Amino acid sequence: MFRPFVDDFLACLRFYSRLPVPAPRGHEMPDFRTAVRALPLAGALIALAPAWTLLAARALGLPPFLAATLALAALVAVTGALHEDGLADLADGFGGGATREEKLEIMRDSRLGSYGAVALILALALRLGALTAITQRGAFEAAAILIFAASLSRTAGLLPIMILAPARADGAGHAAMRPFKEALQTAALLASALSILPIALGVSPVAALLAGAASVAAAYATAKLAERQIGGLTGDVLGGAQQAAEIAALLVFASGG
Repeated sequence: MFRPFVDDFLACLRFYSRLPVPAPRGHEMPDFRTAVRALPLAGALIALAPAWTLLAARALGLPPFLAATLALAALVAVTGALHEDGLADLADGFGGGATREEKLEIMRDSRLGSYGAVALILALALRLGALTAITQRGAFEAAAILIFAASLSRTAGLLPIMILAPARADGAGHAAMRPFKEALQTAALLASALSILPIALGVSPVAALLAGAASVAAAYATAKLAERQIGGLTGDVLGGAQQAAEIAALLVFASGG
């Protein structure tokens, strides 16, 4: 039933980033039934370059705000703003549409509207503010948290798949099938194991646990909002859930983790 783990890992890297990885057996879209098990490691690898960017910026003497800004810019570059685009479309649809059909139609529109622009600005401001506060405590701590948050949020951000039916008969939300229980268990274990990174650098285990709980809660809230607004799942809902989960985790760590 399960493909080799490396196939799922490569599928996640190819789907969630712009990294030049080989196509896993010709599949552009991960088989989410199994691929979710490799997502924590893929998320961690995606954040490696941004983490090194943050460390290099601090080593060169740049202040925490600029180092955090460069790290987030690197993260957006690596991912191709995949989740940010989903968040913007989600905000435009939910804010600008009066009916379910109008919301879904707006979400298909690639043009950026007022609600989407505001959502992007607020999301980036929250992530930047939180990462700056963490970087002020230590660059290595911030780099480890950035890697852990990237892994955690991408794992928690799949929660809408578990509780929502597709809102459309096509699109990414329809193509993303519900993960197998075994794959979810593996993902949870790997995401939890990656909390060792910030904990080893002095972050409280309680803070790591709270960050995990906050990420899941934020993704769940996004899913329930989508259920009320459009009655189900789309790819944009997944993007919004990941962004909400990442922001929630960073805010917990920024509060004194």
